[in-house]
Amino acid sequence: MDKHSVIYVAGHTGLVGSAIVRSLETKEYTKLVTRSQRDLDLKEQRAIRDFFAVEKPEYVFLAAAKVGGILANSTYKAEFIYDNLAIATNFVEASYRAGVKKLLNLGSSCIFPRMAEQPLKESSLLSGPLEPTNEPYAIAKIAAIKLCRYYNEQYGTDFLSVMPTNLYGPGDNFDMEKSHVLPALIRKFHLAKLLSERNAGAIREDVQKRPIGFGLKTDRSTSDDQIKTLLSSIGVTASTVTLWGTGSPRREFLYVDDLAEACIFLMENYNAKDIGEFVNIGFGSDITIKELATLASSVVGFPGTISFDHTKPDGTPRKFLDSGRINTLGWKPRISLADGIKREYEWYLTH
Repeated sequence: MDKHSVIYVAGHTGLVGSAIVRSLETKEYTKLVTRSQRDLDLKEQRAIRDFFAVEKPEYVFLAAAKVGGILANSTYKAEFIYDNLAIATNFVEASYRAGVKKLLNLGSSCIFPRMAEQPLKESSLLSGPLEPTNEPYAIAKIAAIKLCRYYNEQYGTDFLSVMPTNLYGPGDNFDMEKSHVLPALIRKFHLAKLLSERNAGAIREDVQKRPIGFGLKTDRSTSDDQIKTLLSSIGVTASTVTLWGTGSPRREFLYVDDLAEACIFLMENYNAKDIGEFVNIGFGSDITIKELATLASSVVGFPGTISFDHTKPDGTPRKFLDSGRINTLGWKPRISLADGIKREYEWYLTH
């Protein structure tokens, strides 16, 4: 890529896409193309083909996807597999037809088998059964990897796939039903802290500004006591925050701006032949959910206790990526987990 290349970032308002746009702008790339979901339906093949024909992007970052945590993946199975398959097939085919020089496809570490040997190597793909709670999403993401690979092999395209670990940072989703674990923890501890401080005004502002999830809704007529009851129903009280599972699963977390730097680094310096079928992008160490909750509660300043509901699912016991391949290519993350959580909480408070 050069500074005047036409670069399309799909999903530019999401967690990953917005970070890629920020990084590209910082690096003074001048011709960035974006479209809102309202203006371009990524699931519509004809709309995507027409868009590529008009805009003629030279480089594409495919960061658009339907995403969510365990509950969302388990509830909206058909949507997760259909929407993500449609987006992948539309973009790979349109990029090929339009002669895109390079496409970078963002995947997810959930593509790996549930009980794959840790740390997860790229070679572990399709070596065993997937985690049932996110199988539809994982299948769609695996299909996207294979699409890129087979278009490269048959048509000589240069479509890269990268598999990041769990991501967090500015632009995260704090809907506690649909978010991933870290933003959900931050919001739960924040609301519990406000409850402990009896700050009803701030609690009301928070729950009216962002959806709580789980079908729980508030409006101006909802009383403070009713809001407290709603929060208690999802395990948030002034003294205790109750979380799903046992707290024993281990997860790896990468600040999203580090991921953005990795993606641009690959697009600027490497091609699909250099990295293979796909490349993992991780932080390099993992942590239990219980340890993560303790760290997040400390950053937020919640003074109460943390409990775990063992009747709820844990998900995959461990997901820790082997990032040796991209480290060898010359990239490593910069932002520590503690610093990253502080940055995310500051963003939450100011947005």
